Amino acid sequence: MLKYIRFKLFGAVLNPVSSFSRRKRAKLFVRKMKLKENMRVLDVGGQPHIWDYVKFPLEITCLNLPGISVKTHNSHHKITYVEGNGCNMPEFHEGQFDLVFSNSVIEHVGNKTNRKAFANEIRRLSKNYWIQTPYKYFPIEAHCGMPFWWFYPKKLRLFFLERWRKKLPAWTNMVEGTDIVSVKEIKELFPEAKITMEWLIFPKSIIASSNVKGFS
Repeated sequence: MLKYIRFKLFGAVLNPVSSFSRRKRAKLFVRKMKLKENMRVLDVGGQPHIWDYVKFPLEITCLNLPGISVKTHNSHHKITYVEGNGCNMPEFHEGQFDLVFSNSVIEHVGNKTNRKAFANEIRRLSKNYWIQTPYKYFPIEAHCGMPFWWFYPKKLRLFFLERWRKKLPAWTNMVEGTDIVSVKEIKELFPEAKITMEWLIFPKSIIASSNVKGFS
């Protein structure tokens, strides 16, 4: 089991860092998007606990694949849980939400065709959105904890994946199904958005945000 201590150490370090990043990101999100009480927000692929950092109540719809959402979370927000696919959301009509939010999801939806469909659905449901995804050049890869993971030769990445799969199959499938998204592609997917970088000493994440109405 010694060879899996790295995962425990990574989790021990990652948890406080993630909490700090989420708190910082929430403050930036509230300020830049000018959120107000009782706004209708769609969270595509998210979990309810991230909204604990927003102190005033919102009407939040959390959409996730079947069996993914944590539905027992106590919250001061009004939260509705919907099972669905972020690449195709016919259950919602055009412009239904004041804001669409998605945190570290677009890199998990599949190939470029799926990412295009995901972006189009977000832009259909609201002109106002906040989309975040990890940055390729951050020293530590956000999903597996390996330094500069995306620069390993493909054979070396496959070597690690096969080793991890023996003990952590579900987690390994998640890592294997992650496809990092470039700044160039984000700009193409969200042409009207403002692209900014989230920093943690180094650039950590890409944020595409559109705030057409301004909510002022």
